[in-house]
Amino acid sequence: MKELGYFTAKEIQLKSLSRIIGGHNIIGIAPEGAGKTTTYVLGVLMRLKYTLDEAPKVLVLAPNEEKIAEIVDRFLTISKNKDLHIMGLKASGSMEEEIEGLVRGVDIVVATPNRARAVYLKLGLNLNRIQMFIIDDAEEIVKQGVQTTVRELAQSCGKVQYLAFSTVEHEKLHIMIEDFMPFATVVEVEEFAEQRAETHELMLYQVPNFTTKINLLNALMRDEEVFEKVVVFVNSRLTAQKLGQSLHTKKGEVAVLHPLFHDDEWGIDDIDDFKQIPECRILIVANEGTTNDIDLSGIPFIFHFEIPENRTDFLQRIVKTSAEEVIAITFATDIELPEFKKIEHSLGQKVHVIPLPDDLIIYRPSNTPKEKNEVDESQGGAFHKKKPSNSKTYNIGAGTKAKMTMKNKKR
Repeated sequence: MKELGYFTAKEIQLKSLSRIIGGHNIIGIAPEGAGKTTTYVLGVLMRLKYTLDEAPKVLVLAPNEEKIAEIVDRFLTISKNKDLHIMGLKASGSMEEEIEGLVRGVDIVVATPNRARAVYLKLGLNLNRIQMFIIDDAEEIVKQGVQTTVRELAQSCGKVQYLAFSTVEHEKLHIMIEDFMPFATVVEVEEFAEQRAETHELMLYQVPNFTTKINLLNALMRDEEVFEKVVVFVNSRLTAQKLGQSLHTKKGEVAVLHPLFHDDEWGIDDIDDFKQIPECRILIVANEGTTNDIDLSGIPFIFHFEIPENRTDFLQRIVKTSAEEVIAITFATDIELPEFKKIEHSLGQKVHVIPLPDDLIIYRPSNTPKEKNEVDESQGGAFHKKKPSNSKTYNIGAGTKAKMTMKNKKR
């Protein structure tokens, strides 16, 4: 390790290596570049004893061939003084050569979940002697939707040590691994940029799915006193169009900047027009085809309904450039959280998470029975709106609410 330039251990290594060597099941949460791969490579090399077994002792699952190559290279680099055979499987193509190599004897196998399962079903991958089962970039594997494949492979290994590493911890990650590592120790490391960016006030709602995002935005926008002028950013013009149609507002309150259909009656072509129309209080803007020179001055609330594909778009909108008080609110699903974590690390700060309103309608797929009296407003079901006095369903503290109201009165 000294020859490779590793003079001090990183935080994730200090917190988890002793547990890995001790045989514990670990869920390691840390940002990109925090040393997660090196951590489990060291753990494997310290635990693995040389034997003449032909069957592999370690299976590492990764999301793609690029990551597989990186992992194999890290193993080969650090294990130069050990007599180990490490093999990375391709993500697709012929399996014959790989199966022949596995039959000859391999200690460590690195593969995508689908490839590992395909080779296993062809009797080319023997899981009977596996001692350590590792999932790297687990958030990407969840995003690919191969959780069932991961569970099948894990359950085929018998009693082994399980390690899962991810940039973010969320419900979908736990659903994937709870069957085979229900009592795993979570080791979390936060690393931020050394210099903290000066930003507007930032808030985050963690929302389970897109439809619930619509329900949440509808719930917030019912408070006309607070949300007097709002710009909502989405990724595509089609989403902007659909979101505009899904908001339960009075006629003339919602507009779409540069609408998808030019004859749209509630489309506008200039944000200044939005600012000039008193009754129009919600402007939906698509990141697609939009330049960053949109003048957001005078807009007290900015919503990121979706995480922008270009991180710079987000950063430019929330970095403070004037004395104006602006609140920037983000909606993020589990799948979007890894990208949002990268934004937090760039900003040098953690964004405050706001709890979802207690009576927010959480959309569930049709194969899951809805709770009694639960109605999905966005799907066109009957919906009885609360009286205005009872309709403020957002979970924002009294101090923040008072500050929002006073700011709007000053305007």
